Amino acid sequence: MTDRERVAALLFPHIDKTPEDYEALYPPRRLPEGAKVTRLGPSPTGFIHLGNLYGAFVDERLAHQSGGVFFLRIEDTDDKRYVEGAVKIIIDSLRFFDIRFDEGAGLDGDTGAYGNYTQSQRGEIYQCFAKKLVAEGKAYPCFLTEEEIAEIRASQEAAKENPGIYGAYAKCRDLSYDEVAARVAAGQPYVIRLKSDGNPDQSDPKLRRIHVEDAIRGTLEMPENFQDVVILKTTGIPTYHFAHVVDDHLMRTTHVVRGAEWLPSLPIHIELFEKLGWEPMVYCHTAQLMKLDEEGNKRKLSKRKDPELSLDYYRNEGYHPAAVREYLLTILNSNFEEWRAEHPDAPIDDFPFTTEKMSNSGALFDLNKLNDISKDVLLRIPAAELYDFLKGWAEEFRPELLPIFADRAYLEQILDLGRADAKPRKDLIYAKQIVDFISYFFDDLYKREDDFPAEVPAEDLPLILEKYLAGYDHADDQTEWFGKIREIAVELGYAAKPKDFKKHPEEYKGHVGHVSTVIRIALMGRAQSPDVWTIQHIMGEEMTRRRIGEALKGL
Repeated sequence: MTDRERVAALLFPHIDKTPEDYEALYPPRRLPEGAKVTRLGPSPTGFIHLGNLYGAFVDERLAHQSGGVFFLRIEDTDDKRYVEGAVKIIIDSLRFFDIRFDEGAGLDGDTGAYGNYTQSQRGEIYQCFAKKLVAEGKAYPCFLTEEEIAEIRASQEAAKENPGIYGAYAKCRDLSYDEVAARVAAGQPYVIRLKSDGNPDQSDPKLRRIHVEDAIRGTLEMPENFQDVVILKTTGIPTYHFAHVVDDHLMRTTHVVRGAEWLPSLPIHIELFEKLGWEPMVYCHTAQLMKLDEEGNKRKLSKRKDPELSLDYYRNEGYHPAAVREYLLTILNSNFEEWRAEHPDAPIDDFPFTTEKMSNSGALFDLNKLNDISKDVLLRIPAAELYDFLKGWAEEFRPELLPIFADRAYLEQILDLGRADAKPRKDLIYAKQIVDFISYFFDDLYKREDDFPAEVPAEDLPLILEKYLAGYDHADDQTEWFGKIREIAVELGYAAKPKDFKKHPEEYKGHVGHVSTVIRIALMGRAQSPDVWTIQHIMGEEMTRRRIGEALKGL
């Protein structure tokens, strides 16, 4: 047994499985040729954000379009950031947005043959492969204290050198077995560091550069890693660098989708794959989510500044998951909007998603565009489905609104208002806005938001409403109904047509539109709304007469 093997046995006496045992336990998956295996690996910090959903959507599309597998892995190796209940938040939030996992961590346990899918439960696996690297002289125990590392960092800063543990600063690289054994026996804490083969002299013309084919960014060229990074902490818990390499190999991941912030770490990960003797999977480094600030400059979405970064924002506001998914595709693939124009009624899963059409320079998030897309998406969703969605949202976020769902047929009529017109109305955006938009249909929610038109003198307001009530016949068709409003207008000195008033404003108080606006505000409390005649027929005669009567009393 070599000294290196003796060190490995000393550090990991409890590890009795070999790497070959795990290779057999997690064999290559039997999938069709070209099938992709992707994973989402969120940290359970209690905050799941739009970037998680953005990446998850890429994962899900790549896997499911190719007949592959998409799984959820909980990456909880950073115990300082762990938040109780965060796993449930992750799973519930992604489920709400229709992100469907084929296997992985779940609220009732794991599903799938490649678990455990929670990294904190896989300690012996990581330690087995760390033991292998130590035994092969590719990793070593490092006993540097925090104080010693701080001193090294200070001297590097003074000398304007790259910070880190490497080269001459890696003081534990070549400790003998006896030195390691003595330190372990003395109870000195240690981490396991990668023993990098990289050249610390970044100015050396012979510096090796790595080349990686990124599915989004094409060929990436960058200097090799030279840092002796930590792969196991003093607790035996792995760092992200080591854990994801081991897990993605054993879980047979083919494509790793992650943010551009991980690009600087790529040389570390490539070296880890080389040291372990494995082929790296295909990396897909997505663009960062950006937004325009008040000055029109692009900046990263911020947890502190931008509430729309959190997925809770979309759930609280009541965005339909289909609208959010559709919007994400517009910023994920540059050709999606063209495809949607050609296939207006096709299900979103029919779109041929591809990483080649993804931006690598920064994806611009625009809440106004999401709202516009939401209008189109909700127009395609039947009123019965919208009713169910709104009721579910109210049960979770606004239970005080549940009485408006008592009469399903009535609410479905309201939700369908104007949607079947030759030029369909697109009034519905998200649940909170929808409830506000239709509030005038419910006495408990009704409030007058707009003033009566300035063109109508105060003394004419009661006259208009009294005459309207006196002549009101719920059986009138739309032509008869508006004819009576025109008669009221002419009788009170208003032009029968807006164009007449425009030509000769001196001859009239206003025009028929001003008179009808008085009626609209009395009924709906607002100057803009869908067709009044249709609204009255949904409200019914009793509510229409009562609403006009109450407006009269308030004058």
